[in-house]
Amino acid sequence: MFPEINTISIFLLYLGIFFFAILFRYFLAAGIFYYYYYVWNSGVFHAKRLSRRGAKKGQLKKEINWSIKASLIFALAGTVLYWLWTKDLTAIYLVPNEFGYLYLPVSLIIILLIHETYYYWVHRWMHHPRIYKTVHKVHHDSLTPTPWTAFSFHPWESLLEAIILPVILLFIPVNIYVLALYLLIMTLSSVINHLDIEVYPKKFQKSWFGKLFIGATHHHYHHAEFNTNYGLYFTFWDKLMGTESPKMETPGRKN
Repeated sequence: MFPEINTISIFLLYLGIFFFAILFRYFLAAGIFYYYYYVWNSGVFHAKRLSRRGAKKGQLKKEINWSIKASLIFALAGTVLYWLWTKDLTAIYLVPNEFGYLYLPVSLIIILLIHETYYYWVHRWMHHPRIYKTVHKVHHDSLTPTPWTAFSFHPWESLLEAIILPVILLFIPVNIYVLALYLLIMTLSSVINHLDIEVYPKKFQKSWFGKLFIGATHHHYHHAEFNTNYGLYFTFWDKLMGTESPKMETPGRKN
């Protein structure tokens, strides 16, 4: 039913399929948000930009170029993961009720929390002076983030981003539909966090529940301050480790 990867030509075929699927998802998500907030309703949302400065000249082109390279590395990880799955070497399963329906949302929460923990500490490591210029500077060249910044990574950072999910899926049982949902969440959250316009209502942001999640405001301060707000989806590691920006107490200030 699912063909195995047993030749280089088939491997390259699947690499191409994964590459175009990831690239399509990126262009669709980033393109929709960019067009809606920066083009179609630019007059409405310009005053709501979190940054004083605009994007640098040529920034969008550079972001898209780096994102294409990142998508290729993500596709390579996806192809290797598929090969491992065909060899029955992963914990991915197809039948939704194999572990019970309650486990479906539980497994999603588990991989979100594992990914969050991995990303927080790797992200802090990437800000080390000896690592930053080689691995992470490309992403921070976007001083003012845009939706296209979501995948704008140096290949070394892309590789670090790509390896965690396959490793998780070697050990944690995850249904294929949960995995698809997770990939969608991962892309949308990255685009929203780099939008430089806060889409979540203020009432939600100020609630105890809303303060658990990262949005454009939280990540805006990371790009503005560099040494705060390292989280990916949730704020708990930043709060626990004292790395959350004090400006989060009065969100909405422009930098």
